[in-house]
Amino acid sequence: MTAQILEPAPLPPILAAPAAAAAGAAMHALLTRLFPLCRSITGEGVRQTLQIVREYLPALQVHEVPTGTPAYDWQVPREWNIRDAYVKNRRGERVIDFQRHNLHVVSYSVPVQGWLTRAELLPHLHSLPAQPHLIPYRTSYYTESWGFCLPHQDLLRLNEPAYEVCIDSTLAAGSLTYGELLLPGSSAEEVLISCHICHPSLANDNLSGLTVAVFLAQHLARQPRRYTYRFVFVPGTIGSLVWLSRNAGAVGRIRHGLVVTLLGSAGSFTYKKSRRGTAEIDRLVALVLRETNLPHHLQDFVPSGYDERQYCSPGFDLPVGCLSRTPYGEFPEYHTSADNPDFVRPAALAGALELCQTIVDRLEANRRYRNLSPYGEPQLGRRGLYKATGGGLEGAPWQLALLWVLNLADGQATLLDMAERSGLGFAVLGQAARALLDCGLLAEEPESFSNPATTSAYGNC
Repeated sequence: MTAQILEPAPLPPILAAPAAAAAGAAMHALLTRLFPLCRSITGEGVRQTLQIVREYLPALQVHEVPTGTPAYDWQVPREWNIRDAYVKNRRGERVIDFQRHNLHVVSYSVPVQGWLTRAELLPHLHSLPAQPHLIPYRTSYYTESWGFCLPHQDLLRLNEPAYEVCIDSTLAAGSLTYGELLLPGSSAEEVLISCHICHPSLANDNLSGLTVAVFLAQHLARQPRRYTYRFVFVPGTIGSLVWLSRNAGAVGRIRHGLVVTLLGSAGSFTYKKSRRGTAEIDRLVALVLRETNLPHHLQDFVPSGYDERQYCSPGFDLPVGCLSRTPYGEFPEYHTSADNPDFVRPAALAGALELCQTIVDRLEANRRYRNLSPYGEPQLGRRGLYKATGGGLEGAPWQLALLWVLNLADGQATLLDMAERSGLGFAVLGQAARALLDCGLLAEEPESFSNPATTSAYGNC
């Protein structure tokens, strides 16, 4: 069979400019709609969030896990919900008002009602003296306490001797809620995409990762898939632990994974490697970032951050990295009221979506091949793969890609291995492999897969 490809076809961006702008606007609209909801690690805010996500992903499954359910060394806490909260002065004016901004209340605050002296109230107030106009975000998930957050400039104005305090909340037996979407592929081997859904009105930290995950799932749902993709929308820490404890079978099938978060700012991309450090996902993301010439930083794994630290705990040691822009704690808006929809840029969301699409497309394409004519170079000219006139340099990169694929196609090397060794682009090597397949010079090698998570010394403890 004679191949028709003489030169590699140009590779357009996954999202053309108008499509990227439309995607960014649509993601920002979803983020803005979700922003006012008062989310926490449990409660109605999480349910309302997932109900809206279901409008975009109708196949999303919503799970309720009862209070007290064990999850390794943890258990599902009591469910927290809040209706109202305020601090009033003697004139009945709300000087702190949950209805104006849900960050004003420490998440998981127990109910409070009554009058307190200023001295009694002050230990329960949290502010940022270095950022006096911003409201901080604070939580008390696993300690029964209560508190309010307010701009430091407002705290300095609280000079009356006593204030009326009300937190109309409930902390009672209920459940933890998380969402899960499974997109089956031709293989049962899985790619895990995880994002956290436990923060209240914080746009970049929480909602940017969620919106990118939603739109990535929509993209994958429209594509033929080699891998099975599992999207999980979980409350941070306890949610991923609950999911892991309930999905021992799925854990053994996870071949690649990403935690997506903090993707809406103007900062450059940051990829935090998995605990393994050299997993295929670690190497592939690094290659994609390098080949696309996007400003970026690569970080080694540390056991802090987002839910990658649960997926990468030693008993699982899953190949799951974390993709973000500027990391947590490294931008001044982090965990403050300045992390609002105006801080998140639609173009940043679109860029993050395109990067994620490129990553999964590369995962799908990263195959192993075997050279069917390994004794010397096969004659490429008579198969239409070599230039008709020798001696010049025209078409040299394409010819070199063909030769690298033929030379490294030993049944073990993947396209990623070839790209790393040759220094050539993943895409052009993929095109070369397809051309050689069409000529009958190459065969795709069947996949073999073993996951250390299934044979860990820790087992599925």
